[in-house]
Amino acid sequence: MDSYIQRLGKFIRADEVFHAWYSGDLRRMVAALRIQTNPIDRHFLLMGIVGLTYKNRTDAESRRLCREVARLHISEFPSIRGPLRADLGVLPRVSTFAQLATVLAEDGEFNEAISVCRQALAFGLSDGTKGDYAGRIERLRKKMALSAPRDA
Repeated sequence: MDSYIQRLGKFIRADEVFHAWYSGDLRRMVAALRIQTNPIDRHFLLMGIVGLTYKNRTDAESRRLCREVARLHISEFPSIRGPLRADLGVLPRVSTFAQLATVLAEDGEFNEAISVCRQALAFGLSDGTKGDYAGRIERLRKKMALSAPRDA
């Protein structure tokens, strides 16, 4: 039996990308990455993969996949942003930016983590914290300064 979802004011047949991200099955979600779909389901698929792998980031393969798919999501976000806002009426919180920034900072890649936060700010996103991405950038700068090698 076919199922239908509403996207951009129209009812469309739910495709494998929708069913994959809705399933929460990481293997199925990763397999669906290659399937063309609408920008809304693409967004939720990417964010779902990042969320699942972020939770298991102590595992080397999960961490690698988290970084890879998060970068892909951020690179595609300019084409996702408009349809997402149009479909939902607002631009929702996009956890991928904060999660990638955290993983990068944990790996000592502070400059890239700061860059990710700046991109989120440029898109008008919020990370849901009191200081938002601006506060996150300041905390990253402090951590970077503390981790810098000291002259003897």
